[in-house]
Amino acid sequence: MLSFLWLSVLLIQARQLVTAQQPSINIFILAGQSNMAGRGGLFNDTKSDRLTWDGTVPPQCQPNPSILRLTVSLAWVTAHEPLHVDIDYNKTNGIGPGMPFSNAILTQVPNFGVVGLVPCAVGGTNIQKWAKGGFLYQQLVRRTQAALTAGGVLRGMLWYQGEADTITKEDSDAYKGRLEKFFTDVRTDLQYPSLPIFQVALASGQGPYLETVREAQLEMNLPHVHCVDAKGLPLEPDRLHLTTPAQVKLGRMLADSFLESLPDSSIHVRSNYAETASNFIPTSFFLGLLTTFLLTV
Repeated sequence: MLSFLWLSVLLIQARQLVTAQQPSINIFILAGQSNMAGRGGLFNDTKSDRLTWDGTVPPQCQPNPSILRLTVSLAWVTAHEPLHVDIDYNKTNGIGPGMPFSNAILTQVPNFGVVGLVPCAVGGTNIQKWAKGGFLYQQLVRRTQAALTAGGVLRGMLWYQGEADTITKEDSDAYKGRLEKFFTDVRTDLQYPSLPIFQVALASGQGPYLETVREAQLEMNLPHVHCVDAKGLPLEPDRLHLTTPAQVKLGRMLADSFLESLPDSSIHVRSNYAETASNFIPTSFFLGLLTTFLLTV
């Protein structure tokens, strides 16, 4: 009887050890308009007269067991294209920057750990629709908090938005102030005042005030806001959305910006962390032996 109790205690401790060694998820928010949601590979199907995704997934966008996606029902699943299929559900989605961003990080830093993507982007939305109190803002905060509750570390937000704010002079002139308030509100409500934000300066716009919005993005002076310029990246025939190769390149650019923002020690910390997580295998084996023994006594 005493042997059984002693082994039961060991079993509980082993389970706790295994749980403690499971790696945290490195969480990245994906937010903005259609170019963040992904429109790479879309074409107009003449038979159905509707936009259709060609289904082409380049190697840089292939699924990876170390890349997860938070679904609309707040569950972590293996990520695959299109990432925003259940978030930007009223539109046809294709390739975006999220998967090439994640794969580029894991390629450059193999011991980085698990990447958890939180898709929040919705096509055709101007910055006012992202203001605090609105549906898109509340959804972003709610989904991010759910991801953190499930056991994750918030590493940054990827933001690609502004095409819809190039239509009127009023919106383009007010863009910088509205964007700064949005970034500040997100940081405050997520209780992360230094949240790294990687915003994309527009490659295209829906109206004549593209340069006004780009200037606001490039001159953003909030701390820990990094700008990646998409100007010159190839566009689809609609002259608004990035092509699949452009999205792959943008994903790499965002990954480079993120990695460059890290102190050297951060990468080493992730490497050590991954080495600790690798102990999960022998610990699990030990747990299995204990379980087998208990079932036979």
